[in-house]
Amino acid sequence: MNKKLKVLLVLLGIILMIPNLVLAQSIVNPYEKIEDSDQILTTQEAKVENNTFKAEVIEILEEQIKLNGRGEQIKQQNLKLKGLDSNFKNKEFVFQGIEDIEVILSQTYKVGDKVIVSYNDFPDGERVYYIIDFVRSGPIYLLFFLFILIIVLIGRWKGFRALISLLITFIIILKFILPAILNGYSPILVSIGGGFIILFFTVYITEGINRKSHVAVWSILISLLVTGFLASTFSNLMRLSGMSEDSAYLVNLIDQSINFKGLLFAGVIIGSLGVLNDMVISQVSAVKEIKSVDENLSNKEVFHRAYRIGISHVSSMTNTLFLAYAGSSLTILLLFFIGASNFNDVLNNHLISTEIFRSLVGAIGIVLSMPVSTFLAVRYLKK
Repeated sequence: MNKKLKVLLVLLGIILMIPNLVLAQSIVNPYEKIEDSDQILTTQEAKVENNTFKAEVIEILEEQIKLNGRGEQIKQQNLKLKGLDSNFKNKEFVFQGIEDIEVILSQTYKVGDKVIVSYNDFPDGERVYYIIDFVRSGPIYLLFFLFILIIVLIGRWKGFRALISLLITFIIILKFILPAILNGYSPILVSIGGGFIILFFTVYITEGINRKSHVAVWSILISLLVTGFLASTFSNLMRLSGMSEDSAYLVNLIDQSINFKGLLFAGVIIGSLGVLNDMVISQVSAVKEIKSVDENLSNKEVFHRAYRIGISHVSSMTNTLFLAYAGSSLTILLLFFIGASNFNDVLNNHLISTEIFRSLVGAIGIVLSMPVSTFLAVRYLKK
């Protein structure tokens, strides 16, 4: 049975991988002939030319304290900057930050700060520079290095394998899933297939090739299909378009057709992968340990014991998911609770409904993975 499961899973992985690889590399857009669709948005704008570069503050020329519309003090500065890369390297220029336009928030800079700068060229030949934000890549790289170091020191060999699976996840998302979606293929099929491939490799790299991993992969596949069915059904029932501020910004950057409703679906699937993997692996491991402690237990008794463990896991996981989604959309929730007249107005708002859809569909799929993985582990793991 063990060899049969291995062969079946390998074949299943290959079958699901082939269409994703083909679709991701294709340059044909199947939406080109679709007209008058309210779900497909097309922009005629050309791609925005990259006119940003890094610079360093070398001198503060002038500072003024002003009051904004709420009576708060805002410091505005004129700065001398020096370019750090591209065609502006070692060139000095001035950023005019003191202006009469009322601002809500203004950053304060000091000598030595590294910033991202953009510019506009006007017909009269004048070039105006704008500071977009601070350069944060250095601390991000440092934080990423600390993450890798801690994972390897604490997790050791298994932690190293987890990093490899994380790298594979990034590659699949960036090289296969996103290109396939941008080329116009169904985000629904791409996200389910790509998500399964991600967890397929993640499980076998971190847990090894064994019966426990086989059961986990089957449990994940079933849970992904259930989550996909729920997402497809309720996105239609709720009439969600998938449009948001991020989507509108994306439309202005590219000149391709994107199915934003399908993109919303893909986000739900990909967003639930990590927690889904955690839930399934935990339940399969619990069943394995229970069977190893007492070999005289029947499958029914093992299921009930593992199920009780799973209930505790589900309870904590549900609260974790809610807090994660609420935290990510806290600004939107606050905005609409302040401006809305009643709870129904907030509930029926498209942005709020979208966040509720994300959280509940993902949570249901994850919760259902618990009994599925427990049943399969009890049925197929040997004592």
